[in-house]
Amino acid sequence: MERRPQKVIVADASVIVKWFVEEDYTKNALKIKEDYTRGTIDIWSTHLMPFEVLNALRYNQQLGEQEIQKAALSLSKFKIALHPILEELVDLSVRDAWKYGLTVYDSSYLALGKTFDKEVYTADEKMLAKVAGKERVIHLKEYKVS
Repeated sequence: MERRPQKVIVADASVIVKWFVEEDYTKNALKIKEDYTRGTIDIWSTHLMPFEVLNALRYNQQLGEQEIQKAALSLSKFKIALHPILEELVDLSVRDAWKYGLTVYDSSYLALGKTFDKEVYTADEKMLAKVAGKERVIHLKEYKVS
């Protein structure tokens, strides 16, 4: 059956990490996961996201190699639309990284959202502070949990 979501969002690694570990706003992240599983939303991200998620999990003291391997397998089963950081995305990623003082990794999510006119969800407080009021980046806590 073809997915026909009502809405498409961009989610960065800070959101997806919360699918695997309990942190602030995990309930909101799990609601995104639930809405995606139900087909009411679609999630887009960058090709970098799985590596960022697994790297964050790698440095979580409560997880070992086997748990991270399981998380990698689980993440691959979701079939999130992963966009390469090529062509117009690379130019915008680099430009906005300089403009806002972001890493190119973080800026890549912003570039994806801007290029396709999608909301970008993040739990990255530093990123949010740097782009507040200037870009369509939304704190994960704003994603409604019912």
